[in-house]
Amino acid sequence: MYLLVFRYFNRTPWERFHAGIQRHRLYTDTPDIDRLLNSMATQKITNVWTMKGGTQFKLKIRFEDGGKALAKFKRYSRETETNPNVYYFYDFERHVSEIAAFHLDRVLRFNRVPPVSGRLINITTEIEPLVRDKDLNHSFFISPVGNKCFFGKCRYFCHGAHAFCGEPDVIEASMAHYLPSQLDYERTDIRSPWRRSYNEYDRKEWETNEDYCDNVRRKPPYNNGRRLLDLMDLAVFDFLTGNMDRHNYDTFEDFDNYTSTVHTDNGRGFGKTKHDEMSIISPVRQCCLIRKSTLHRLLTFYKGTAKLSDFMRKSLSNDPIAPVLTELHLHALDRRMVKILLILQKCLQKLSYRQVIIDDGF
Repeated sequence: MYLLVFRYFNRTPWERFHAGIQRHRLYTDTPDIDRLLNSMATQKITNVWTMKGGTQFKLKIRFEDGGKALAKFKRYSRETETNPNVYYFYDFERHVSEIAAFHLDRVLRFNRVPPVSGRLINITTEIEPLVRDKDLNHSFFISPVGNKCFFGKCRYFCHGAHAFCGEPDVIEASMAHYLPSQLDYERTDIRSPWRRSYNEYDRKEWETNEDYCDNVRRKPPYNNGRRLLDLMDLAVFDFLTGNMDRHNYDTFEDFDNYTSTVHTDNGRGFGKTKHDEMSIISPVRQCCLIRKSTLHRLLTFYKGTAKLSDFMRKSLSNDPIAPVLTELHLHALDRRMVKILLILQKCLQKLSYRQVIIDDGF
């Protein structure tokens, strides 16, 4: 017993995070998670690589203790919002969205987003000397006002007009910790039934058929287990953040259909403060379904003295690059939460409590 305890406490924060992954949660909200966040914000960076194949630039980071994170860098100010004339699949990613999404996941007690911390990085001393990628190495330049910039190589936005620039060479970034390798925890990447069309001219069936959920309910893996309720949680989560880009989700294969989903790649949230994209919450509206614990959590924020925005403001205040979200984004969380409750109220007017609110023990 002593040996087991010694081995656990002798592990690095990222090793404890990996060892703590369970069937129904990616992490347990303990001081170990705070230690991991601090580690990603302060550990010496020893290696960097460009992540290949993405639509936008991301950098793989290895720390001195062997942990790894995916870095997304600040491009625009927190006040810059999504251009309303641009389709969601052309929207730029925001480093603050990755950070805020993790904290929202934690506040909602879903525990399905890998830990993310903000960090201040010196481009000149922490990134450029470690670069071995030719395309990235050739993209560093000094801006007209003397700031150090780079843009790398990717499908969208990787050119000088949309470069990442320091002040003068220090830049903000989000650090999303890596999940264990596929050899240790094999994951399945599953296309969401409410996936959008990534084409300006096409629409998916769910966008025109309000009875679409009837088809989803009949097909595996949504006809048994917890998966359909997990997708309702995911719709709530994405609606609160404003993320329209949820095309896929992950599960751990070893746990079959009785495991929670994993919510990665949250960079396209928190782009609009005054617009609530109601299509994101379509799964809940079409299925008229919600997990009891999720509804209870939302009602706690609605009825309590502290609102969802208050919990988020407090949680985000501990991040190294706080304030992470503007007040307008925080207030949007409260407004969107009320809209979710109104949808469920309408469901309860036509269906019974037991049909709408499901207590599956999670």
